[in-house]
Amino acid sequence: MTKLFADRKTITAPVRKLKAWTLAAVVCLASVVTALPATAQDAKPAAPAAAKLDNATCQGCHDGKKGKLEGQDAKGEKRELHSIPTDKYGKSVHSTMQCVDCHTDIVDAKAQHEKAAQPKKVDCIACHEQLWEKAKKDNLTKEKARLGLVVQNIDAYKKSFHARPNKEDPTKVYATCNDCHDVHTFDVAPAGTTRRAEAKKENPKMCGTCHEDQLEEYTGSVHGKEVFEKNNVKAAVCADCHTSHAVANTSADPTKLAITASCGNCHEDNYQSYKKTYHGQVMSLGYANTGKCFDCHGSHGIVKVDDPESKVHPDNRLKTCKQCHTPKKGLHEATPGFVTFEPHGTTDDFKKYPEIWLASKFMIGLLVGTFAFFWTHTLLWFYREYKDRKERKLRPHVNVEAMPEEFRGKHYQRFSATWRIAHLTFALSLMILTLTGMPLFFPDSVWAPIIIENLGGPKIAGLIHRTAATVFGAVFFWHLFYVFVRVARNWRNFKIFGSDSLIPNLQDGKDIIAMFKWFIGIAPRPVFDRWTYWEKFDYWAPFWGVTIIGVSGLMMWFPHLTASFLPGWVFNVAMIFHGEEAILAVVFLFTVHFFNNHFRPDKFPLDTVMFTGTFTLEEFRHEHRVEYDRLVRTGELKKFLVDAPSRPMQLRSKILGFVLIAAGLSLLAMVVTGFLGH
Repeated sequence: MTKLFADRKTITAPVRKLKAWTLAAVVCLASVVTALPATAQDAKPAAPAAAKLDNATCQGCHDGKKGKLEGQDAKGEKRELHSIPTDKYGKSVHSTMQCVDCHTDIVDAKAQHEKAAQPKKVDCIACHEQLWEKAKKDNLTKEKARLGLVVQNIDAYKKSFHARPNKEDPTKVYATCNDCHDVHTFDVAPAGTTRRAEAKKENPKMCGTCHEDQLEEYTGSVHGKEVFEKNNVKAAVCADCHTSHAVANTSADPTKLAITASCGNCHEDNYQSYKKTYHGQVMSLGYANTGKCFDCHGSHGIVKVDDPESKVHPDNRLKTCKQCHTPKKGLHEATPGFVTFEPHGTTDDFKKYPEIWLASKFMIGLLVGTFAFFWTHTLLWFYREYKDRKERKLRPHVNVEAMPEEFRGKHYQRFSATWRIAHLTFALSLMILTLTGMPLFFPDSVWAPIIIENLGGPKIAGLIHRTAATVFGAVFFWHLFYVFVRVARNWRNFKIFGSDSLIPNLQDGKDIIAMFKWFIGIAPRPVFDRWTYWEKFDYWAPFWGVTIIGVSGLMMWFPHLTASFLPGWVFNVAMIFHGEEAILAVVFLFTVHFFNNHFRPDKFPLDTVMFTGTFTLEEFRHEHRVEYDRLVRTGELKKFLVDAPSRPMQLRSKILGFVLIAAGLSLLAMVVTGFLGH
């Protein structure tokens, strides 16, 4: 038995060892089998879970690290796909959005995407407008003000040239948001930062992707060299002139005016001096039919004035002027004097523009001196007459009882019909000249463009202005002829300094002194002959005014003739003389002249003598005591007495007088507001 167990033990050991190896082999085999593919019967693999369409998945292929990616366009043709750098997209304004928020046609993450049958069309405009509407609905417009600005830019873009259908392919527009902004990397750098400035420098290159010729021209310009060679971020780029979103057709007048105004953002002094020229005045009124900055300097290829290639180089300037001043455009051809015209001449630089400086200072002195004297005279006169009336100091009356019966109810004939017609024509033509001329002198005033527009534009207004000037001049020269004939007929009895003469004399000086003594209450009111010193001033002022305004106006009316004999700076001087003298005439007439004849207490509210030609003997004696006494003494008064004007005549005279006064005061208000705004 012992042997038997010993034998079994001897036999069992190898068996156990065999079983152990067998078990280990089975375990290993099971492990291997588990790792191997299924049997032929179970060979079909289980479907993997669908990949998420998040940004990480998209950038797994579109991050630019796998080389070029190709896709298919709507026609099935191959096209290269964009690579979107992860870091740049992460800093963009759209970094919090999912790719499929915009690429709504993508429905899987396969290499060649299956496209949705009818994807929802999403574009920049619709998305931003919806976001802004939601912000308004949620009362978050202040917190999301940037969205509001974007929508404003969208509105501007919709009206822009870029949003129009492309002529070559009407299914597309000229430029979309992505063409300029690159929606995957677009980031708005804070204003004033270096990054913002650097982004501005890239503007010409971006525009140049479509506008290649313009970019080439710009690169060689003074602006382009400042940007590309000198790294000057303040120099003008495309968006400074054309704007970023409201890019308009450059052949349209509003665009021309906007581009001209944009020059003033950098060249402020030159722009302001330009606006004081006729070209600039018309431009300021909203019309583009005169010379503008780019007409003279060029547009994309502007170079410095001393560059021989510059359009405004002295050697090229006449040719540049002839671009507009040519018979082809209805103007006389520019002549040599145009070359020395100063389009940027100022009145405060004697060294550079001595003629303009002298003309300006002379006219300022004339205006200040004239108004200082006559406004002081007016105020003192008003004070004295008002005080006398308040103290019930009535003016002296004619003793009716002592007057012959035939004189009672009669009027003194002071002005003939010829004088009255000439005065009315003078007044109307001067008012028309003011209405048509002052809008040019104050083009930035609110009323100026309204008046010019209602007159039919600068060309029609100019025609009306020159017609009125011709009438004004004709009346003036007719008057000279009339006076000459009258003096010639009676030259034996005519006295240069006589009572009928309007030539100032020594007595006028004495009357002025006596008048000021009366103003301050140290002497009685002086008495006057046929013509007072202020009437003589009113008479002679037009001689000066017509000479200054007329000559300067003719020079500008016929610039080709003027510039054939005179240097161009005379136009600058003519502009100063013409405008300043016009202001002197208008303000003087509608303040001092109106006061002397209508507004002083003794005359208020209206004196009709210039409309009826007559006034009462009482008024005659009060206003011209010396003449009255002389005519009574010599018995000649009877020759000048006429019947009082009829009631209809008086009524018509009052209506006409009030209409003219109202028109004059309206023009005065226009000029004053224009001057204060200027």
